[in-house]
This record gives sequence, structure tokens and C-alpha cells, in this order.
Amino acid sequence: MMPDNTVVIDRAGLDRLVDVLRARGYRVIGPQVRDGAIILDELDSGAQLPSGWGVETAPGRYRIHRRDDDAVFAHSAGPGSWKQFLHPPRRKMLEIGPDPETAAPAEDVPVRSAFLGVRGCDLASIAILGRVLGGGTYPDPAFTARRKDLFVIAVNCTEPGGVCFCASMGTGPGVSAGYDLALTERLDADGHRFLVEVGSPDGAQVLAELTSRPADATEVAHARAAVSEASGRMGRQMPEVDIHALLRDSLESPQWQDVASRCLTCANCTMVCPTCFCTTTEDLTDLTGDHAERWQRWASCFELDFSYLHGGSVRQSGESRYRQWLTHKLGTWHDQFGSSGCVGCGRCIAWCPAGIDLTAEVGRLAELAEESADVDG
Repeated sequence: MMPDNTVVIDRAGLDRLVDVLRARGYRVIGPQVRDGAIILDELDSGAQLPSGWGVETAPGRYRIHRRDDDAVFAHSAGPGSWKQFLHPPRRKMLEIGPDPETAAPAEDVPVRSAFLGVRGCDLASIAILGRVLGGGTYPDPAFTARRKDLFVIAVNCTEPGGVCFCASMGTGPGVSAGYDLALTERLDADGHRFLVEVGSPDGAQVLAELTSRPADATEVAHARAAVSEASGRMGRQMPEVDIHALLRDSLESPQWQDVASRCLTCANCTMVCPTCFCTTTEDLTDLTGDHAERWQRWASCFELDFSYLHGGSVRQSGESRYRQWLTHKLGTWHDQFGSSGCVGCGRCIAWCPAGIDLTAEVGRLAELAEESADVDG
């Protein structure tokens, strides 16, 4: 993190970065304030970035507030994630006319995108989706087309939120590989500026179009310290246990009944999760019956029909559906894809209307397992 060739741009330089990327043909996606939240959407200019806005998060709670400064990236994850641009919530797959022989895939030509403001947790989620949807024997062509030529401007996090736990998942607060440029925001008596690291040749070419100066050793040291200190200010922490083994051995735990008594099975957690990838298909026809379309949309393991087989759904209780989600996300995901499916962003905690905290649920499972071991011993 922050090598010797780190440079510094000012606030105007950040705006200029958006202009340069747009001039290169990128659709620039970044954070902006809308409808009481900091959301991700296309930027027409750097002026749309959320300068001076922060967030307050807790289980079942998300609020934006005005800060005392003009920091641009001093907020934690909002309701949207970068997944929505790589793996859209809904997309047309097929169009069929009166003659079945004319059936043709729907045109899906993604625009070359640049993501501005990708945190460590979300950078990890993009990599996970790359393995799940873009890897294997049969990669998803829609996903791979959107990810191709993606330009990523990552941001080292210095102000984690109340539901963040990326440090205990090994995904933040500092960013890792997978970016073209990485920024660390600094705002102090010396002014508002951004330390910039280059992560790719494309990143170096874009940076060359900006006015910058070399970062001095003190600036680099202070930036590193700010990111390091953020690790100790996480709002949550996952228990330091073998979670994969814990969930494997806790399938009959009474904790599943306890959480089911609170869970609404509303699927909010899977909708805001940056790595949940399940989909289903819907066939739609017009009133004349001359035209039909097949659409793909996000699905959730909390839906009653998600596990439907001939004769009924396999997981009919809220208890079984919550257990499926948590044990897959934190446990069997390792067996399928070689890593956890959780990046510690905390979105599922903040946007759960019942305020269910998966770190607390795993912690309670660990306590119950330890109590059981003590009794058996």
C-alpha cells in the first residue's frame, strides 16, 4: 500500500479525474446523495460526489448527516453495491415473435464503465463475483462483458461505519489488488487532497492527464497510519473461530429457531449483499400472444419458491431458509468457490428491518458450541 511513487491530487483534481474518464468513453459510476441515502449512479461531473456527507449505521438503521468538513469518501457502504452494474437486478434475455424460428437473444451491449470510490470490501466482492460468475467451465457471458475493460478507482477507508467488520474478514479497510488507481483522502490543516497509487498501466495513463505532485514521506506515513487506525475502529467483529467448521457442526443448534422468531424472510439481506448472485427467470407475453420475452431477475434463498421441487418447497420454514443463507455465505461457499461469501461490508445488518446482526448470530453459535463442549467434556 502506498508505494514510493505515490502522488497527490487536490479536490479539483478529483473532479478532473471524472472528466478525463468520461472523455475516454467511460460511463463513470460513483457515490452521490439521493433520497436520504448515499447511492451509486452515473456521474456527470465530480460536483455530484457527496462532499461533506457522512452516515450513521446500526442494526436496522441507516441515516445520512452533514459533516463539519468537505470530505468526499467519509461514509460507509450504502444500500447499493457495484454488483448492480455487473450483474443487474433485471435484464432481458430473449425475445420471441409469432414465428418461433425468429426467437433471438435480446441485445445486451454494456457500456464501458469506470467505478469511482470502491472500498476494500467491495473490491473483494467484485473479485468474488469474478470467480463465481466469470470463472469455471461456463462463465456468464453477460457478466464477463460488463466486467471487461472495467476501470476501478478504489478508496482506502479511514472512517469505518457502525456495522462494518471488513477487518475481521480480511478485506479492508485498505484496498488490495484489482484496482487501476487507489485514493486515500486526507483533509487537515494542509488542505484537502488525495494520495494516489497506480495499480495498472491504464491507471498510469489516466493519472498522467491530471495535475499532481509527488507525495512526501510524511504524507504517506500519515495516510498509512489513518488506514491502519481504521482497523481498530470497526463497528463489528466476526468471532475469531473456524466459522466454516462452526456452522458445519451447528446445523441443529437452537439458535436457528431463535433467529427465525425475529427474521421476516423479507430477503433484504440478499438484495443488498454485494456477492449474492442467485437468479430466476420469468416469461412474459403481451395481450395478443404474438410477442414473448424471457427476463432474468435476482432471486433469494429466503423466497419460499426458491427451493421448489415437484410437490413443494424443500425449505418451508424461516428457520431453514435463514440457516441456508448463513451456512452457505460463511461456510459452504468455501467449498464451492474457495473463500467466504462475506466481505464484511455490514449492509445486511443495516438494512435488516428486524436489526438482525450476522456477527452476533455467529457469536452466539460459537458460545453455544463452547457450552456444549464444556458439558460433554
